[in-house]
Amino acid sequence: MTKRQEIILKLIVDEYVKAAEPIGSKALSETLNVSSATIRNEMGILEELGYIEKTHTSSGRIPSEKGYRYYIETIVKNLDEETDGFFEFEEVFKNKEHERDEIIKEAINLLSQATNCTAISLGPNAYHSKVKKVQLVPISSHQALILVITNYGHVESKQITIQDEIDTEELIKVIDLLNEMLVDTPISKVSEKLHYEIQHSRIKELLKYRETIVDSFIEAFSKFAQARYYLTGQSNMLYQPEFNDIQKLREFITTIENNEIFKIIESDQDGISVKIGTENQVTSMQDCTVISSTYDTVDGEKGTISLVGPTRMDYRRVIPLMKYLAKHIQRLYEEE
Repeated sequence: MTKRQEIILKLIVDEYVKAAEPIGSKALSETLNVSSATIRNEMGILEELGYIEKTHTSSGRIPSEKGYRYYIETIVKNLDEETDGFFEFEEVFKNKEHERDEIIKEAINLLSQATNCTAISLGPNAYHSKVKKVQLVPISSHQALILVITNYGHVESKQITIQDEIDTEELIKVIDLLNEMLVDTPISKVSEKLHYEIQHSRIKELLKYRETIVDSFIEAFSKFAQARYYLTGQSNMLYQPEFNDIQKLREFITTIENNEIFKIIESDQDGISVKIGTENQVTSMQDCTVISSTYDTVDGEKGTISLVGPTRMDYRRVIPLMKYLAKHIQRLYEEE
């Protein structure tokens, strides 16, 4: 791509982001002070290369997914973080009276409002943690807490009721056996291992009270595997021209309600991830871009903030903003 073609592509993306209208050669020729014929020729080359495309309703051009990708990778992604326009976000992070989770929630709300998109926060979870210790703590003659402690120091608890017919000493034996069996098992594998061991080892003989004990364990472990998430701004898509099609909008809302949206969020890589259109595996998201930015906590886990909007997104503003937010949320963990 020549320098002039790159400038034309950049202008087409910038203008389409603002107006959601196809861009014609006349508007570009006035901006660049070049003849319309020259612009049409350059646009024809860009179209042949797959960076822009025609719409059915206009002679103008709009960016293609390939064009957006080029725009992001060469023009936007390496932009230095600009903080001048982030005053409202700075105020949120300066508020030391609020708890960390409240600050993150407020920042995510503000992100959704500022971009008119759907914003999501996926908090750190212990999915990749390993079991360090399992413990039973009696509360009363009929109540006890099952504690699960991970190698990162997380503690999850589940209260169980001890039936009259349950022998306490027998219960302690089961807990000791589970403790021995599950140490260093990844949280994500605990349920699978428990079910296997119940069928293939001596634990089956001890588990006269399987439903009470093992199901309680599985429930406690499943809490670890669930990401703590916050999602806001779903209704913003109502106001995007791309979702004037009621069927598309209905599919998008269903995807959110069924939690399928989490399938397309990059939560296991460093830095910024941008998925454009068909790069998203979920069909209802193929008119959308999903931008995710991860942050680290002091105990080695990752959290993620994500933004879901139309492919016609203001990448020049959003990508630096996502970097800024991830950096400041990470600081909240470091300051604890």
